[in-house]
Amino acid sequence: MTTEAEGRTWVRGTLERHQLDDSSWIDIGLGWLADPDEIYAALAEGVAWRQATIWTYDHNRPEPRLSASCRPGVEAPHPAVTEIHKTLRRHYGVELSGVGLSMYRDGRDAMGAHRDRDLRHCEDTLIAIVSLGATRPWTLTPRNSRTPAMDIAPASGDVVVMGGRAQVNWLHGVPPALGARGGRISMQWRWTSGRGRPERGGGSRAPRMYGGGR
Repeated sequence: MTTEAEGRTWVRGTLERHQLDDSSWIDIGLGWLADPDEIYAALAEGVAWRQATIWTYDHNRPEPRLSASCRPGVEAPHPAVTEIHKTLRRHYGVELSGVGLSMYRDGRDAMGAHRDRDLRHCEDTLIAIVSLGATRPWTLTPRNSRTPAMDIAPASGDVVVMGGRAQVNWLHGVPPALGARGGRISMQWRWTSGRGRPERGGGSRAPRMYGGGR
């Protein structure tokens, strides 16, 4: 990455909190990143993308998206990754691990509504998602409720952070958008306090899938 990129400030926006219920919240930062197209290109070309398998109902199938990971610091494919990591850690006061990456290649890639149960302890968690590239539906639905899903639809450079009991009380997903053009990259940071009753059963590696995949 060029010296110019390393010297720039990439996080420029603010976060606005919205209460989902008495114990769950979501922070949204619109236009949170400067020049998200540059960051998208660096991640698309600079990390080792792979197609994993995922358990769907009763069998394994190719996960209909690409996945990767990276570590903040000298190994990051773009200096914005490290700046985002440090900003989130400082803002929320929690220690974050490496960065998970997902590439939605087109509108056929889609993730069913799910909770991140593989964190095991979901009573107090933090899930931060930075969106790059094409705008796609991104939904939140109250668990065990017939209330219609809310579509957050983050644009390129937006950040969405779920906290509190959001992984207990709410489902999030990326439904298919047939006809949508352009790829989308999701950058994810996750943390759990480790408190509360552990989850049972499969985690987000075994989500309920929409017909088209993630």
